[in-house]
Formats: sequence, C-alpha cells, structure tokens
Amino acid sequence: MSSEPIAKVSESDLVAGLRGGDDSAMAEIMRRHRGPVLAFARRLVGDQARAEEVTQEVFLRLWEKWDRFDAPTGTLRSFLLAITHGRALDLVRADGARFRREEREARQPLTPVPDVQGEVEARSVATTLRRALADLPESERRAVELAYFGGHSYRTVARMLGEPEGTVKSRIRTGLARLRGALTEEDR
Repeated sequence: MSSEPIAKVSESDLVAGLRGGDDSAMAEIMRRHRGPVLAFARRLVGDQARAEEVTQEVFLRLWEKWDRFDAPTGTLRSFLLAITHGRALDLVRADGARFRREEREARQPLTPVPDVQGEVEARSVATTLRRALADLPESERRAVELAYFGGHSYRTVARMLGEPEGTVKSRIRTGLARLRGALTEEDR
C-alpha cells in the first residue's frame, strides 16, 4: 500500500493490501463498509445478532477470497452487499427449512419408551394366566374364554354353549375365582 494515511487510500489499493495480508487494510475496509453491510443484513434477516453473524462472515470471505473482487466491474461496497445478500438468503432459507423440519417432527406421534420391567411382568402374568386357564375344568375355561376373550355377554355365551344362563354365570364366576387365586399365588 502507499505511504499516505490509510483513510485516504483507494479501495483498490486496500484490496491489494489484502493480497499481501495487510491487517490495517482489512481494518479500514471494515471501518468504511461495516455499517452499510450490517444494516443491509439486519433488513434481510430481521435480527441484530444474526445480522452481525452475516456481517462477520462477509468480511471473513473478503479476507479469504479477496481475488474475487474485480475493481473495474464494480465498487467494493456493491461487492460486499452482494455477498451479504447471498449469505443472508442462505441463512433465511436454512432457518425456514429448520422450522419446517421441526414442525414436521412436532406433528409426529411420540414413540413410547419401552418399559422393560413392565413388559417382563406382563409376560410373566400372561404365562401364569395361560397355565391357570389350562388347569380350569373344560366347562369353566370355555365359558371364561368366550365371555372375557371373546367379548360375549352371559346370555350369548349360554346360547353358544347350549347351557342355562345361570349355569354359565356360575361357571364364569368360579373360573374367575380360580384364576384370581392362581395369579395371587404367583405374586407370593
């Protein structure tokens, strides 16, 4: 860069200073253009913190890719604002995609966490119940199965078995009492 005060150096000379890794050139570019870049970013993203994030990325890209600036085709400010526009739109799109993804996930039904202990206990009770059912006399077992596993009323079970309703009720009550006893003994 030239020996004149940095505030009077041309933008093309400042960019040339970036080529040589001159920190003072970058500082001057930021002093001159940070305000407009930040204001534009804030208008695009609608949030001060996100705008500052975009602004920082814009100047970082300039520092890393200074060679993309072409002085004859435009000003440094228009170049920086073009980078700001692209980066801000990327951020807004990413936020929109994240929001849509979170909305989809929020609408998904929650998968219950398996209760291993509960499943083991339920299987144990089911095994005990199957054994206890198998031990019931055939007439009680059939009546209980039709009423409780088949979902039929006493009257329907009586018709299905060709037995009087009172007899079927008695067999079901007796069968359930035996099952209750078998399950109670299993708990001990």
